[in-house]
Amino acid sequence: MRCEDSRTLAGVPDGFSRLWTPHRMAYISGDEKPADASSDECPFCAAPQRDDSEGLIVYRGSSCFVLMNLFPYNSGHLLVCPYRHVSDYTELSDDERNELSLMTATAMRVIRRVAGPHGFNLGMNQGDVAGAGIAAHLHQHIVPRWLGDANFLPIIARTKAVPELLEDARSRLSYAWAQEFSAH
Repeated sequence: MRCEDSRTLAGVPDGFSRLWTPHRMAYISGDEKPADASSDECPFCAAPQRDDSEGLIVYRGSSCFVLMNLFPYNSGHLLVCPYRHVSDYTELSDDERNELSLMTATAMRVIRRVAGPHGFNLGMNQGDVAGAGIAAHLHQHIVPRWLGDANFLPIIARTKAVPELLEDARSRLSYAWAQEFSAH
């Protein structure tokens, strides 16, 4: 390659379209991950100490809470977490396990009503080796899915376009969650 070749210069069009997502460097570099497994460093322990908007909390229960995923796979990606700093599903109390399950089902109903997804991915990654970004604090993922939402960007560019701001999604889901309980 020659230096005068315009395709080698930063900022000069080279025939590729790019979707720049510099905010994701915090996730990639691990800036938001706890330094150790302690509750002092855990973002899931810190979130309930903030107001709902700042903590991205959609709903607070007695032993678990629901919040937006700070690095969502899709718009409306929620997490259900126990308040207690526990890493393994088998360590949950019966009350925590029951509430986590009920909140997961409610989250699916709420997301269906608000966003009309065609399906869901639900899951827990138990341990670093299983892909848990924050292995020290158990969390259940509820990821809404739509036909065609996995286009070439995540496969080729390892980039996900999310069309809604987290606070906008949190507000809509929080309002719908309250409606879910007022209907019963």
